[in-house]
Order: sequence, then C-alpha cells, then structure tokens
Amino acid sequence: PLSPQKHGLDFQRLLDASAYKETFRQDMIRWGEEKRRDDPGFFCRAAVAGAVQPVWVVSDTRRISDVEWFRDVYGDVVQTVRVVATEETRKRRNWVFVAGVDDAESECGLDQGVAFDWVITNDGDERSLDQQLETLVQSLRGQL
Repeated sequence: PLSPQKHGLDFQRLLDASAYKETFRQDMIRWGEEKRRDDPGFFCRAAVAGAVQPVWVVSDTRRISDVEWFRDVYGDVVQTVRVVATEETRKRRNWVFVAGVDDAESECGLDQGVAFDWVITNDGDERSLDQQLETLVQSLRGQL
C-alpha cells in the first residue's frame, strides 16, 4: 500500500498534473481503494476533520459512496456540484487519456448514478464561468 505520508512522497507535487504524480498514481489509487473497502467514510471524515465553517467546499469527491456519506451525515444542506469540460478543452489543457487510470472508478465513478444539484461548465469562457459561479454562490448565501 502507498500513502504519501508514510512513503516520503512530496504531497504538493502529487496534487499537480506532473510526471511525478503519474509515477505514483496507480499505486495511490490502489491504496485508496483498499482504504475505502475497509471504511467507505475514511476520506470523507478526513476531509471534514476540524472544519467549523458555515459553508464548506469539498472538492474532488470521486465515488457515489463519497456523495452518499455527505448526504447521510449532513442531509439536505449538501449541495453537489459537478464541473465539466469537453474532451477538446481538457486536451488543450494537456490532459492525455491513460487506460487503466482515467477509466477507473477513481476518475469516473461519478459519471453516472448521481443527480447533481449544480453542473458548472468550464470550457474556457471566463464570463460564462463567472456567471455560473455567481448563481451558485447567491443560492448558497440564500441558504445561510
């Protein structure tokens, strides 16, 4: 099993789109899958540990079990947001499909089976993105 903290990996470099991350990506996925099999809420609890803000943004949930955990624990106050971009846009941003990684549950586990409250399109149109985010923020403010 591979965890960044226990194996001396540079956590910040694992967060970017570098070759460094890609070197360890499949091992990290495997380690994460083992953790989730043992405890589906492991990463969700870690994400909220110590958080006391009235609004949290939990980015990068990867599986239906993550969404279900937040809904079970926090109920109706949970708002799910999916950010999408076309494959063409993603390629312009230097994304390259890697079989066995980009088609794994860790990357596409939420592509089906979740009714998102919000879908934000991020294809490079800054004005459109700003408008979508402003609508989301205003809605959230209305719930405080």
